[in-house]
Amino acid sequence: MFRLEPEAPGSAGFAELARLPLEGLMAPDWAAALAPVQGPLREVLEFLAAEAADGHEVLPPPAKLLRAFRQPLAGVRVLIVGQDPYPTPGHAVGLSFAVDGWTRPIPRSLANIYKELDADLGLPPRVHGDLGRWSEQGVLLLNRVLSVRAGTAGSHRKKGWEAVTAAAIRAVADRRGDDGGPVPLVAVLWGKDAEGVRPLLGSSAVIASPHPSPLSAARGFFGSRPFSRVNALLTAQGGGVVDWELPALP
Repeated sequence: MFRLEPEAPGSAGFAELARLPLEGLMAPDWAAALAPVQGPLREVLEFLAAEAADGHEVLPPPAKLLRAFRQPLAGVRVLIVGQDPYPTPGHAVGLSFAVDGWTRPIPRSLANIYKELDADLGLPPRVHGDLGRWSEQGVLLLNRVLSVRAGTAGSHRKKGWEAVTAAAIRAVADRRGDDGGPVPLVAVLWGKDAEGVRPLLGSSAVIASPHPSPLSAARGFFGSRPFSRVNALLTAQGGGVVDWELPALP
């Protein structure tokens, strides 16, 4: 298991986040990796502060906005790229596809992920959407865009997040071990938005399929067996396996 950095202060707003040093927002190795895009990151945080000041609800809340980067970069073994956060209030938690453990019902895309997990590995679907156990094993659940205006999907695209997450994806793919070789990594790209990051991944192993949303899951997501394929690719790279089974309760 990989130790996660403590959460950002719950009382901080988006304006306060924009003023904190990177080391106060994320794990130290992520702070170093994202230093070149510190400017764009602060600009998008200031945009979110303006959104909130104008009375718009921004999701996820400030304390969870950069949650994906509290997982140390050095421990990442699997990258699962999402689009942007769920726009339903209470759903977005800073990890792609995940929701709070007590959210009912879970989003339909996540229910389809669980259905494929069952078909692939025989692991029973859960009633909750807490994917923290995957994160603890080095699965980076990273949305391409890290915020959204409540009720309006895609509303924060092209506001600056793309430069930040592109730098993050490059940082994951460009890591090198003590021998100078690449660190074990498998990238999982679900849907056209996610597949757009493929050029950032260099020679990393990639598993791509349609998105698990109800609109596209039947077009090739179901039957793609991403979980067993990830473990096979990780094993071939000497990276071990991920235990994909989630606890019955969060």
